[in-house]
Amino acid sequence: MTPVCDAIVLAGGRGSRMADPEHSTSPKEVDKPALTVGGRRMVDIAVDAVSNCRRTVLVGPPRDGVAEHVVQTRESPAGGGPVAALAAGLRSLDDTAHSVHAADLVAVVAADIPLLDSAALESLIDSIAHSAAGAVFARDNAGRTQFLLGVWQHTTLRSAVAQLDSVEGVSMRRIVPVDHQVIALPDIEDCDTPADLLAARLAAQPSQTLEVADALERIRSSLPPLPTRRITLQDSAGTVLAEPLVSQTALPAVDISAMDGYAVCGSEPWTLRPQIAYAGSVDITGLVDGTAVRIATGAAVPAGATSVVRDEHVTHDPDGSVRRLSATAQSDDTRRRGEDWLPGTELVSAGTPIDAAVRSVAASAEVFDVTVRGPVRGRVVVSGNEIRSTGPLAPGETRDVLGSVLPEYLAHCGIAVVDVTLLDDSATQFRDVLTRTQDVDVVVVVGATGGGAADQLRSTLALLDAKPIVGRMRVRPGGSQITAALPDGTVVLGLPGNPLAAVATALLTAPAIVDALTGRTVRPPRMGLLSNAADVGSAVPRLVPVTVDGTRWRADIQVRTAHLAHLVGRDALALVPAEISDDEPVTILPLPY
Repeated sequence: MTPVCDAIVLAGGRGSRMADPEHSTSPKEVDKPALTVGGRRMVDIAVDAVSNCRRTVLVGPPRDGVAEHVVQTRESPAGGGPVAALAAGLRSLDDTAHSVHAADLVAVVAADIPLLDSAALESLIDSIAHSAAGAVFARDNAGRTQFLLGVWQHTTLRSAVAQLDSVEGVSMRRIVPVDHQVIALPDIEDCDTPADLLAARLAAQPSQTLEVADALERIRSSLPPLPTRRITLQDSAGTVLAEPLVSQTALPAVDISAMDGYAVCGSEPWTLRPQIAYAGSVDITGLVDGTAVRIATGAAVPAGATSVVRDEHVTHDPDGSVRRLSATAQSDDTRRRGEDWLPGTELVSAGTPIDAAVRSVAASAEVFDVTVRGPVRGRVVVSGNEIRSTGPLAPGETRDVLGSVLPEYLAHCGIAVVDVTLLDDSATQFRDVLTRTQDVDVVVVVGATGGGAADQLRSTLALLDAKPIVGRMRVRPGGSQITAALPDGTVVLGLPGNPLAAVATALLTAPAIVDALTGRTVRPPRMGLLSNAADVGSAVPRLVPVTVDGTRWRADIQVRTAHLAHLVGRDALALVPAEISDDEPVTILPLPY
């Protein structure tokens, strides 16, 4: 018979060792269970790990966002230690036991084990179910017994706590039964220091290298869109419609003339009146049978007119009347009201970028305010102690050749760069630049994406518990690129440091980020065939410059990534599939010029 197990999650721990010594403004004590790893609070990780238990009691300060079935309580006194918390948890289980019998087992879990999962709890339950032990505890990879990760016989735990004169400040070791067992479990280290937390966050990051299509799809599906805004049409540059563009009036608003000619009424010949109907004129009196007036293109058709006859289809009689040339068809050059659209017609769908054509259509439909997302605002950060933008170069230093040009390539992708900054390879500087993001939606970091001693981006993202979206991509150049989301929602795009690799990666990946942030409709990729596919085949997909070659594209064979010389005079980049065949299409990424 499967034993019934309840759970007590201890989430009142405050860690003085978790305070950040490098930031004097950091609190002296940190609410450890509220810290996040992989985008999840450690308290939620613990609660999820015991989700298969019958009842769960969470002991600690009141917390929002906890599942409704979890009973929350507080130890007395607050901060009284783990045994005081266990006593409070047992009392809470007693209070809710009126309709169920007592459980056989009680799982005890501290909310500071960031990689904990339900499999670890199931191993502990299975171990105690097949033994006579009073409790089973977990041993971590360092050989330490985690007394706050275990499963107890219910009666053993209750008896151990009841025998104490006071539970305040009592160590867990004092109540551990003699007949306990310890089993080794992976990934159950607790978090006591910032170094522990960083290690856990690094371990939680995905290590797989994604295929290009999978990586771009993950970006589009993982990043939430920006909030919508209502703006005037004249301020809509760089934005994307968040709601359909719906006409407010008919087009044409009234019947108008499509040609220069004559508005006529009834049968010919028509007596020509001296008035002329111009576009915008409103004082033309109505026509009666057998009369006509000259009319200009775009002018409102006078009341009573039955048709408009263009100039070249009309002849004048000696008496001044006009008639239709006998050899011409009986056509009517009137544009009727609503011929193009009526009020309430959806003219442009949501997800469409607002360009000159969309603005013109909106004006034609009497739409002056639109609901949009964007524009996507970006900051470019060029990293490297050796990078200099001005002044003479010392030995080993390198000129900044991307800060002034990358904004143009990013604008082509839909990102409006608000500023460019140079950054030393310092953990502190990386942290500072990635925590000052209130005025941008995307931070584009050039360099520091590898795993070298000077590469700070990955460790800083882990330190800030950024949500990793893409850690690596199977493409060359650009395999080390990074896409991640900071806790405040700001997106980080990490580009390789070599200039051509940085530009190629931006043109490949940045559009997917803009698609996600703006809700922009994803357009099918532009495809083409290479005239020299055999010369650029590789075991890994490649990004190579190409030029138009008749109806095909010719790829550069030898490409150096340390400069942008291979983009001069080129028309596009091509994403060349691995092991390409002669008639296999490639994805074309047009250059912005």
